[in-house]
Amino acid sequence: MQRESPPKKRRLGEEASDIIPATDLFLRCANLILPWLNSQELAAVSRTCKTLSLVSKSLTSHRSLDAARSFENIPIPFRNSVDSHPYAYFIYTPFQIPASSPPPRQWWGAAAGCGSESTRAYLDSVSERRRFGVSLVDESGEGMCGCQCERCEEGYCKCLAFAGMEEIANECGSGCGCGSDCSNRVTQKGISVGLKIVRDEKKGWCLYADQLIKQGQFICEYAGELLTTEEARKRQNVYDKLRSTQSFASALLVIREHLPSGQACLRINIDATRIGNIARFINHSCDGGNLSTVLLRSSGALLPRLCFFAARDIYAEEELSFSYGDVRVTGENRGNKLNCCCGSSCCFGTLPCENT
Repeated sequence: MQRESPPKKRRLGEEASDIIPATDLFLRCANLILPWLNSQELAAVSRTCKTLSLVSKSLTSHRSLDAARSFENIPIPFRNSVDSHPYAYFIYTPFQIPASSPPPRQWWGAAAGCGSESTRAYLDSVSERRRFGVSLVDESGEGMCGCQCERCEEGYCKCLAFAGMEEIANECGSGCGCGSDCSNRVTQKGISVGLKIVRDEKKGWCLYADQLIKQGQFICEYAGELLTTEEARKRQNVYDKLRSTQSFASALLVIREHLPSGQACLRINIDATRIGNIARFINHSCDGGNLSTVLLRSSGALLPRLCFFAARDIYAEEELSFSYGDVRVTGENRGNKLNCCCGSSCCFGTLPCENT
């Protein structure tokens, strides 16, 4: 007669259902860690084993579905029929934030989780602290008074560096008694029109309308890191070196607002290269494009925001664009010029550029 084997001893309080297979535990860990990786790190991990390769492919597929990582009202997908790049990696912020070095990690995974909650909490904590990256400059960019214009005409100043800067508008803000439902907070409620990011063979990633957008509708603001002028110049030097050795495009924007006194300019440096929103994909057009740029102030906020509105009706599948300005590199700076691929009938052949 064969004796029965004694039952396997379990630790105190341990049930059979509590024993997690090693594979499931491995997948759980992978799903917690991999969403924090950037595209290069994720690609490296995917080559280590078949399981991680499958998890990485799932994350890559999810990332291509929403560049905004659920921070906006609607997803903004990537579309690429040109090459093998499924998405562009950058840290997303819906508004201006203080500069950080190095940039923070950001959860970008298959579903909302503890990572996305901590990132949103961080963004919420700085949403009202838009008091960085401003300086008063003279025509050389060094002094505390003066203006870069040789002659300012009434109602117009060349320090407003963007063609199509039609107005300076005001909205309610933290200094008002109204709430978020106020009708005068249009640009503070996030993106509400269908957009997508499309890969172009010549221009790279471009922002396209994914629906009919009526004239005057708000598109988005230009969001990114707010830099001091010194930091902006340092970064531009780094970006120029990167561009000379590899395919690299920066998204550093300098805004100069002519102050009412006529004696100074308010300079704001917004860098969306590492941290920004979908406005970083809006390309230049020499004919002015189909977007109007509005420098908008909110009550209670020191710094204005650069916001984009539809200059006319924009149809689905139409690229969004605006004019970066009129300044072109000449003489000794000609080596820094960037070719323009806007395709308009009045294209200059080079992108606007000036010394940061």
